[in-house]
Amino acid sequence: MNAGPAGPSGGGGRSRRRRGRRPSNRGGQPGGGPRGDRQQHGGIYSAPMDHSYRAAQNGNNGPRQGRGRPGFAPSYVPADPDPLPQQAEDAASRIFAFVDDLFFQAKIQETARKLNVKVEFVKTEKDMLEKIKHNGDGEKPSLVIFDMNNANAKPLTLIPKLKAKLKKTSIIGFLSHVQGDLKQKAHEVGCDMVLPRSAFSQNLPQLLRRHGAPAEETAG
Repeated sequence: MNAGPAGPSGGGGRSRRRRGRRPSNRGGQPGGGPRGDRQQHGGIYSAPMDHSYRAAQNGNNGPRQGRGRPGFAPSYVPADPDPLPQQAEDAASRIFAFVDDLFFQAKIQETARKLNVKVEFVKTEKDMLEKIKHNGDGEKPSLVIFDMNNANAKPLTLIPKLKAKLKKTSIIGFLSHVQGDLKQKAHEVGCDMVLPRSAFSQNLPQLLRRHGAPAEETAG
């Protein structure tokens, strides 16, 4: 008689003890046991710490570069080349530009000034050929830049003429990135390179530095 009640009573006691252990474990380990502990501590360590670190990086490294990762944006910006040695006032210009857009005129002038490069802005073929004659030694230009939207210069008509006369001169044009047909026509008439305006602006220092160097330096 006593054995029957003792069995259930003992089993119930063990059951209560097991049930009792779980709440005590949960109380001792915030987050609901080992698994919850890993999740909670993982969240505290990775998420808030990571965000605060990035915020500090953004605050300490100058202006934000859009939504990109801090520290990576500068790698996409090409470094400006070293300026050339200061040239004489009467030195021949090796770069001519058929550009009447005031924004690009100012950008080319400022970049050329920083690099000690001379750039002549011209309006017509005759104007350009006259300036080449006045170079003294008659040295042909290294580069001619065309704004392909400069209607006054008529680039598609003038480029093949210049290409026939100035066989070793590079001709580069720039236009809007949506003008695919004009880009194709520019290549067909002899333009060596046709760039969207953004790419032209980005590569302008390298182009002026390379083509603005004296002939002997370029040859070396």
